[in-house]
Amino acid sequence: MAKTKTIYVCAECGQAAPRWLGRCPSCNSWGSLAEERAPSTNATKLSTRTAAAAVAGAAGVGRAVTLSEIPPDSARRISTEIPELDRVLGGGPVVGGVILVGGDPGIGKSTLLLQALGGVASSGENTLYISGEESSAQVALRARRMAGIGIERVRVLAATDLDEIEAALSRETPRAVVVDSIQTMRAGELESPAGSVGQLREVTARLVDLAKARGLALFLIGHVTKEGAIAGPKVLEHLVDTVLAFEGDSTLNYRIVRSTKNRFGPANELGVFEMREDGLHGVTDPSRLFLAERPLNAAGSVVVPTAQGQRPLLVEVQALVAPAAYGSARRVATGLDSQRLAMLLAVLERKAQVQVLDQDVFVSAVGGARVDEPAIDLALAVAITSSLRERAVPHDTVVFGEVGLTGEVRGVPRASQRLDEARKLGFRRAIVPASIIERLRPNESAGIELVGVRDVSSALRSAFERSAGPTTLSKGRSS
Repeated sequence: MAKTKTIYVCAECGQAAPRWLGRCPSCNSWGSLAEERAPSTNATKLSTRTAAAAVAGAAGVGRAVTLSEIPPDSARRISTEIPELDRVLGGGPVVGGVILVGGDPGIGKSTLLLQALGGVASSGENTLYISGEESSAQVALRARRMAGIGIERVRVLAATDLDEIEAALSRETPRAVVVDSIQTMRAGELESPAGSVGQLREVTARLVDLAKARGLALFLIGHVTKEGAIAGPKVLEHLVDTVLAFEGDSTLNYRIVRSTKNRFGPANELGVFEMREDGLHGVTDPSRLFLAERPLNAAGSVVVPTAQGQRPLLVEVQALVAPAAYGSARRVATGLDSQRLAMLLAVLERKAQVQVLDQDVFVSAVGGARVDEPAIDLALAVAITSSLRERAVPHDTVVFGEVGLTGEVRGVPRASQRLDEARKLGFRRAIVPASIIERLRPNESAGIELVGVRDVSSALRSAFERSAGPTTLSKGRSS
């Protein structure tokens, strides 16, 4: 068999070269050339005819159709029997959909997806776990430790060669497949090593085509860089239908699965899991879990209702402010945006006369959670001031709102759902942007006192005063 011809293509400008070069001769960028298969003229013609035939066969006469003619149930889903994972995916993985799962080593990606295959197999569907990092014996050993995994129903293949994997998929005819990991797979037509840009692009594209043609629910496990992004070219995330980020500290028991892209469901949805000896278990009430060990009446501790996807979640934000003993002041943020922290410190200094620029400031979202939305701004400002002044915020108070550069407090979406979650967990007072109070209906604010604020200074004054009114007081107070 004649060897497939390969070329090297610049990722920046698309310039092709017959051999690898350190610098692209067209755009002068360094290290941007990646190996790819050279397109054959015959293969291109065949591919064009095949694609045209497929479209004609699917549409009957090869014509465009209106959106109303497409049946609403055309994207069939299967269940993994893991409610938290199914909810993040929008109701379960879609047949023919490709899901990329990224996360730090040891965080639990393989464990969760092995459990998901067991759930799919329990309904009688064929499943296949393709392992490129572990032997079959290692996968089986881990599966025997998990609760609810029928090891007699999940098949496993230890392989890294793409041709061997494609042959196995044709032979086994599975409904759900896990590839662990995509960086270990290699197409024999390319000479570059597994995990290189060219290999990742080629392997992923062929697996995606196979999943669409055979109706597979395909899970791809991906490595991440030290910055937390999925390793490889950005086109990897464009090729797949769904991207899930597995977050959490491996030293803690809690994990968060966050959807950052989903063509078949809501993006930014999240699921919370607890790691136990027998696998990952979904947490049905994560707000109560994150606040279980919260210290009462502690300076620097504030609870903020966040809107993570379709689910409101209460998270404790802690701050510690101390004099800068060595040179310039330090700013350390865990689970929060460090750039936003720097902005808030400047706003507190200039607009609220809170002297913090010469202080070391450490902030954290407790429990391994990560919060990126602007609604946490006001709670973070209150927590920093609380630690600096050694004054605790009342334990039954929640705080949320976006802070602008001029010190104003802006409204945030889904306020009623945030307040409802706080009310369920026993909070009786909420410091919120004044603008949202006007938009709330009376029943949405019942049972909780709303303190509307328009700037950071008024929010800080309200945070440390005791509520004198009844706990059922609703709208009608604005600082």
